[in-house]
Amino acid sequence: ASEFRLDIAGPYGSGLDRADQNSAAAAAQFLARVNNRSPDVHISLTKNVPIASGIGGGSSDAAATLLACQQAWRIPALPTMGDIAAALGADVPACLRRKPTWMSGIGDVVEDVAALPACDVVLVNPGIALPTASVFKALQPPYSQPLNTKPLHGWSGLPELAAFLRSTRNDLEAPALIQVPLIQVVLTQLGAQPGCQIARMSGSGASCFGLFENAAAAQRAAQTLAEKQPQWWVKAGRLNDLANDHVT
Repeated sequence: ASEFRLDIAGPYGSGLDRADQNSAAAAAQFLARVNNRSPDVHISLTKNVPIASGIGGGSSDAAATLLACQQAWRIPALPTMGDIAAALGADVPACLRRKPTWMSGIGDVVEDVAALPACDVVLVNPGIALPTASVFKALQPPYSQPLNTKPLHGWSGLPELAAFLRSTRNDLEAPALIQVPLIQVVLTQLGAQPGCQIARMSGSGASCFGLFENAAAAQRAAQTLAEKQPQWWVKAGRLNDLANDHVT
């Protein structure tokens, strides 16, 4: 493009009306700045997921923008993972990899994990935006200890993955619940759905996820929750399609 331009559409696009608050715009401007060039790119963003929902929407937008601009501007290499994490957010390096990743540090240390077992996921957001910064600000010790072993060899199936997740915790859940108590209602109702192996809060919330062994159970759970709580955002989908070697 001859100059920077950002167009935003989609059901949640109205909440992203300022370019300087958008992760895709920030990614383009960051990459242009470190390469001493102008951000001459036209970005068209369709926002289909809730804002500040804890499922990495903004981080994946930023990662996609970095990759697209790198190609369009013929930049041989992206900045270091540490620089990207510091400038754009801790989840962006993992999103750049586009495969199962174990993250540590501030998101700048990323390692391969074997393919996740094929399973289906139901995502639920209670319709309340929960900014990540406010959750971290409210975070208080004691914090969970670093895991002694990393599951770099993967899991034999969903039951083993669910068992591993039950051995861990999300330190951000407690401060998130203080700000949005409705998260506990989401977790309770999602976890009670037939076939749900585990229900957890995603990231800093307020979205939660439930893992199911097959699409039929996930679709039934999503339909039940959507009918019972029509104000909630509920989506079901395949977490990992091993047959096509494609993570969605």
